[in-house]
Amino acid sequence: MSLFVKLAAVFFKIGLFTIGGGLAMLPLIRGEMLARGWMTEAEFLDILAIAEATPGPMAVNTATFVGYRLGGIAGALTATLSLTLPSLLT
Repeated sequence: MSLFVKLAAVFFKIGLFTIGGGLAMLPLIRGEMLARGWMTEAEFLDILAIAEATPGPMAVNTATFVGYRLGGIAGALTATLSLTLPSLLT
């Protein structure tokens, strides 16, 4: 399975099953990234700090930065759209 399909599946699942907004998504994003070995705890904390300092919803910013780190611009678009798609469908 390609990286982009995995990114889409992970972030779609997070967007679909999270109730409570962006802050509720962060532990799920962290857990998925660490469990899959896509990044270390320190790397995730760096991304989280950048996401907090950037305007916009923190979970969406985190998904964008994670996607960019893993797959460049295409990864950022995949992660961001997959995270927000469940909200757009309902």
